[in-house]
Amino acid sequence: MNYLNYAAAVFLLIPIAAIAINNICPKPYMEKNFHTLTGTVAVFQIAAAAYALCAMNANGLTAYDFSILSNLKITGSALFRLTPVSLIFLLCIGMVAFVSVAVASKTIESMRISYVNLLMTMLIGMNGMVLVKDLFTLYVFLDVVGISSFVLISLFRSTKALEGSVKYLVISEFATIFILTALAFIFMQTGSLAYQDIGGVLEGADGSQKNLIYLSIALLIAGFSIKAGAVPFHSWLPDAHQSANTAVSILLSGIVIKIAGVYGLFMVVSLFPGVRAVQIALAAIGVASILTGALLALRQTHFKRIVAYSSVSQIGYILLGLSCGTTVGLIGAVAHVFSHAAFKTTLFSNAAALHEQVGTLDIDKMGGLQSRMPVTSLSSVVAFLSTAGIPPFAGFWSKLLIIIALWTSGSAVLGGVALIASIFTCAYLLRLQKKVFFGETPEHLKNVTEVKGGIKFVEIALTVITSATGILFPLVLIYLQSRGLI
Repeated sequence: MNYLNYAAAVFLLIPIAAIAINNICPKPYMEKNFHTLTGTVAVFQIAAAAYALCAMNANGLTAYDFSILSNLKITGSALFRLTPVSLIFLLCIGMVAFVSVAVASKTIESMRISYVNLLMTMLIGMNGMVLVKDLFTLYVFLDVVGISSFVLISLFRSTKALEGSVKYLVISEFATIFILTALAFIFMQTGSLAYQDIGGVLEGADGSQKNLIYLSIALLIAGFSIKAGAVPFHSWLPDAHQSANTAVSILLSGIVIKIAGVYGLFMVVSLFPGVRAVQIALAAIGVASILTGALLALRQTHFKRIVAYSSVSQIGYILLGLSCGTTVGLIGAVAHVFSHAAFKTTLFSNAAALHEQVGTLDIDKMGGLQSRMPVTSLSSVVAFLSTAGIPPFAGFWSKLLIIIALWTSGSAVLGGVALIASIFTCAYLLRLQKKVFFGETPEHLKNVTEVKGGIKFVEIALTVITSATGILFPLVLIYLQSRGLI
């Protein structure tokens, strides 16, 4: 297991080392080569997560405890835990970080040193959240993610960026208050915030204790829903996306809302299994998010705001999967986290390409770009089909698992709503494709050409990932069936 220890340590030690290198090396050198350093960290994370998944599967492990200080043989030093779910989240973090770096190499021309420091700090926070074994440490890493996100949004100090970051900060403070209050109530009942001590807290609790625990659960759901950008806590998301640099938007939508929000809700479901109130709350928030996000996306004319509201809608599907309380529902939710990371990151990469080549993200000022930007057009179509749940792309399988889970758990109506809501997804994305890529090309866009460099590379890579995942997903289902998980 030594190699698994080394792979696990990568998730926390490599970003820390990158921060040190970024600040020790000469500033002109790092300004020029920042993408090499950060890209290497992302590649290490992807490789470590993939290796750890394979190693745990080969050894039949469902969890693996480790500590950065394990070589010192300190008693009780196993502070972190790897699970298949956490490794999938870690894989998504590495993938989205790599795409953000590739886009940043084209879109960020100043403050590159600061971008690297903040990105690595954010990685430490997100990685820490999915590795820890208690709620308080999870909250500490959550705050690291929140502060890093706030500064990244406002990094370039434009008026819109400051407005978006302040709104994010203010709303996030409500999440902080809710979560901390919930942790205080839970600690009052259990004397501990370790996951292993919380699981059975409802068993044997009297009336007043149960009420306090249910209040804690409600506060946790509200706090993490704010971080996830779910309805009715979604108002910060489109403003933050529109005002931030696209490389930052990729991080926010591609992974931050899933780690800071969805993973927190995943832990609530895991720690309080079978609690009907949790399932009802997540189902209600999920349906509201799916419908509200899709309808609001239909009204937008800014490319990034459309994609941001699309994220609100797609988060709703993940919450519906979690609300089932079944293994199939959890697998569907985690699968949609991965597929959403792929197709939503693609769409924001498309936004970066359009902004670089066209100079605007107002879809009413575009048109006919399919022949002039074929790679961007094709990757956008694949991402759109995956978002809408059209086979054979990745989004189809994750949505199918969620709908099956809803149907088999006695929530056939919710399954129908989730299925019908895909029509709205098709509507706003077809409108986006039509206005940007189809029709006549305006005179001022006659000389537009395809984007080059890192943005083009990640558009192609993400399109391949979305397509290959969809085509090969039946093999994943066969494997899950062989393990008795579905």
